[in-house]
Amino acid sequence: MMQMRTILPVVSLLIVLALAACSGSGRQRASAIARADALAGQYPDSALAMTRDIDPSELKDDSIKAKYYVVAATAHKALETSMASDSLTRFAYEYYRHRDTAMAARSGDLYAMHLFWNGNGQSSLAILDSLIALPGLPDRVMQELLKSRIGIGGAEYDCARNIPHIKRMLAIDKSPEAQLYYKYELNHNYAFSGHSDSALMVIDDLIAYAKANDLGSERYQFTYEKIGILEELGRYEESNVIADYILDHDPHPSAIPYLRYWKSLNHFNMGHFDLAARELAVADSIAAARDDVDYSYYESFAGHLRDIIEYRKTGKLSLNQLAKQNNGQKDRIDRMETIRREAETDALRAENKALLLKAQNERKTAIAIIAALTALLATLTAAWSSQKRKRKIIEAEERAEALQKMVDDMKSTATPAEKHDRLRHAMLQQIGIIKMVAEAPTEQNRDMLRKISSIDGDTNGSLVNWPHVYEAIDNLYDNFHARLHDRHGDRLTEKEEQIIVLMVAGFSTKEIGVITAQTTATVYVRKSSARKKLGVPEKEDIVAFLHSEEASLSAH
Repeated sequence: MMQMRTILPVVSLLIVLALAACSGSGRQRASAIARADALAGQYPDSALAMTRDIDPSELKDDSIKAKYYVVAATAHKALETSMASDSLTRFAYEYYRHRDTAMAARSGDLYAMHLFWNGNGQSSLAILDSLIALPGLPDRVMQELLKSRIGIGGAEYDCARNIPHIKRMLAIDKSPEAQLYYKYELNHNYAFSGHSDSALMVIDDLIAYAKANDLGSERYQFTYEKIGILEELGRYEESNVIADYILDHDPHPSAIPYLRYWKSLNHFNMGHFDLAARELAVADSIAAARDDVDYSYYESFAGHLRDIIEYRKTGKLSLNQLAKQNNGQKDRIDRMETIRREAETDALRAENKALLLKAQNERKTAIAIIAALTALLATLTAAWSSQKRKRKIIEAEERAEALQKMVDDMKSTATPAEKHDRLRHAMLQQIGIIKMVAEAPTEQNRDMLRKISSIDGDTNGSLVNWPHVYEAIDNLYDNFHARLHDRHGDRLTEKEEQIIVLMVAGFSTKEIGVITAQTTATVYVRKSSARKKLGVPEKEDIVAFLHSEEASLSAH
């Protein structure tokens, strides 16, 4: 009976744990979605990887389901990939509309992007305009709405209504980079809405800013834009002067055909038709000869001008020539649409494959758990039967052993805290030995460390047994390596992880080089690589950054 009382609680515990795992799966998914949401903006690849581990059909709670669709679409938007498949952002939008204004705006923004990717730009703009009009939205949410509205409005040539939104962004985001970007957008929207005078004022302001701040490439780009604005204003001579200035100052070769095209157009508008034809012929020959010029795009401009010049000479329009232009553009659009659909199909195929693999793995895991539980129960039952038969024989020995254990416990002076301290001391001693060898890397010291490290297993020629070092680091520094590997192991190489865990233990760059069998220069290079992958600012300590990142994730 005594052994039965021991077995029954174990079996009951296993059953309780299994039930808890089932009932807690919803909370685990919600927690995983929340973690993915925290990463979606800055680390969208990681966020998508986390969402792929979740089957949305298993989400029974509408709030969790809506959040899942928002997080997945947010990652797609951050990656600037197609959002044509994010149709269920509509579900999230409808769910949040009367529950949470900020989340309704966020999910509505994503639904609008989905509509735009599916060719429904006007409906997309209507949703964004209604959301922008909502009162009391946080600045962060409002900025995302305005960015989407400006981008889609530009693509749909809704430029006149875009202008107040761009000015609003200029008032909200005062960073120099944002100011430069949105002023450039303002110039484009002024130009395409027929306000060329305003566009000229903005582009002159941008050219002056680029010159004052020594922004060479930006100054070239803004000056190039001015050519077209002057042409729209009918200031053809000035436009040609700027085109000649750029041509004389070593422009990028891929820009030369377009600069020649502008000159041809200006000459045509001034009535210099022979000059226009010659400039266009030069532009055509350069564009055809260069691999870095998108000839279809160039032809979409040049072809029409060529037809007009030809009409000026002959007084006739050729249907074949018009058909050639139209069919060429239609073919280009059809090819782009085919590529888009193939990309979406590939993405869906990959997602279905991942879901199938996940289902297979879950089925295997379930079978393994059932088999393990069955084996455990069988083992416990056999042990109980055996112990029952032997109970009377060994009862006296058990009492004697229990008495001896009580005596031993009374004599022992080691408390649980002291044992923990001893374990910590042993780990510190292990790290200390490694550091001693790194500080004095003689061949004798290296050989000693290699022998110590290989006592419990082969180190494959390394000075240390890395699994043991990781274990020590985790115990001494609050699971530092385990957390590092879980969050960033898909980006960091093994050498980079080794360098970072040695840094947290206080090893210098030279010492790290000794332990990992690398030169100091190589360690510096790999530190820089890890810094870029983790997004650590140049002057910030990597370990301090990871600690602050962990604190930030915990706070959220």
